[in-house]
Amino acid sequence: MNRTSRLVILCAAVFCTAACTEGPTQENPFPELEWIAEAGSRTFPTGETLFRANDYGAVGDAVTDCTRAVQAAIDACKAHGGGRVTFEPGIYLVGSLFIDGDNIDFEIPRGTTLIGSQEIEDYRIIRTRVAGVEMEWPAALINVVNCSNSAITGSGTINGRGKPFWDKYWSMRREYDPRGLRWIVDYDCQRPRGILVSECKDVTVRDIVLYQPGFWSLHILYSDHVTVDNVIISNNIEGRGPSTDGIDIDSSHHILVENSHINCNDDNFCLKAGRDSDGLRVDRPCEYIVIRNCVAGHGDGLFTCGSETSGSIRHIAAYNMTGLGTKYGLRFKSTCQRGGTIEDIWLGNVEMRGVRDPFVVDLNWHPAYSTSRLPAEYEGKQLPEHWLKMLAEVTPEQGTPKFRNVHFRNVTATGAATCMKVGGIERSTVEGFTFENVTLAGRNAGSATWAEKWQTDGLTIEASGNPLKVENCIGTAFR
Repeated sequence: MNRTSRLVILCAAVFCTAACTEGPTQENPFPELEWIAEAGSRTFPTGETLFRANDYGAVGDAVTDCTRAVQAAIDACKAHGGGRVTFEPGIYLVGSLFIDGDNIDFEIPRGTTLIGSQEIEDYRIIRTRVAGVEMEWPAALINVVNCSNSAITGSGTINGRGKPFWDKYWSMRREYDPRGLRWIVDYDCQRPRGILVSECKDVTVRDIVLYQPGFWSLHILYSDHVTVDNVIISNNIEGRGPSTDGIDIDSSHHILVENSHINCNDDNFCLKAGRDSDGLRVDRPCEYIVIRNCVAGHGDGLFTCGSETSGSIRHIAAYNMTGLGTKYGLRFKSTCQRGGTIEDIWLGNVEMRGVRDPFVVDLNWHPAYSTSRLPAEYEGKQLPEHWLKMLAEVTPEQGTPKFRNVHFRNVTATGAATCMKVGGIERSTVEGFTFENVTLAGRNAGSATWAEKWQTDGLTIEASGNPLKVENCIGTAFR
């Protein structure tokens, strides 16, 4: 294992230990939610036959391209009906790998590191969904697709080595932004994710360390009954990787994420359900999700719903969560092109220390990115499929999202810059939020606009600076 890998694991272990000893209580604050027990994988692969990648030609010297050898071991395990694919200690250079069979345990044992190719050609183009839009896109480094009762396990490391893809993105931003193309650059700049779990059921991802992916770290898409347990993600090695989300749960159901720790450069733990016209077409919700006993450090959201909300996000429980210096804490975001409903969300036993904005609701999030407008120079020209999807008109009736019935229980924030930023709109008020034993403390109280029928008796805002600015709130009073 090289020096960087050892350093990442050491830092992650220190971060994990601090989080586990200083985090909130580990009890379930929502015993009334019986469906919590139904989240997560119901089975685990138990096949005893070993398939060592080294026996198929893999060499752990960090130089030899081992993609075909490792894939051959996976394919042999699949043909056998399942078992465990494993490695001798070493550093293995790979491009896209596909776990597309049932009953496979893909083990990355301690002392083993998989490092991603830095050539985009080594990531096969597949049909997938990226940032809420179905399109052609490079496969992830590890793809678990169309299977059941399979797993990624071990105490080893996956290093996506994504910096060349980050640099490509920033280069394209410098070209695209002046031309009015901020809304499409993320889709044109094709970057590989770390792990993709797609169209699967009863899958487990456990105990691994993942860092430096080219794009999102762990994407769970169109899947059900998936468990993510004791995973460490750290994405800001060698710089700040743009859009390197931690864990994205996308139009999936009965997902359990627990005991995991994320430092990234975008949303840490995030729920998604499609974007704009394409997300409304697919219309698949993200529901029955449990996130618990988790920690976020650097990143843009300890817990985020959106901005891709088109298929709706509902029946969510996140508890025993800690944010340590995260930019945003509990975050809800969408726009009036997205549509969908965010409802029946339960957030409890949450502690945020030094989180800049601990509570944010925004129905007009990031207009330059969220609003697709074709510059005049492209009019009349043939456009890519994903451009056309992004430009398809969404009516106000389709596109206006609704946020309602979100519940907060035992939540504290200290050292905030702005305690609350709530921005509803007249045609879509933020409705039915309830607060029980919630204290937000910081410099400025913030603002609340178009909130309706909130129960705020259990909400305390302690601000040393500006008081709370309240506008157009209906049936809602703040102390």
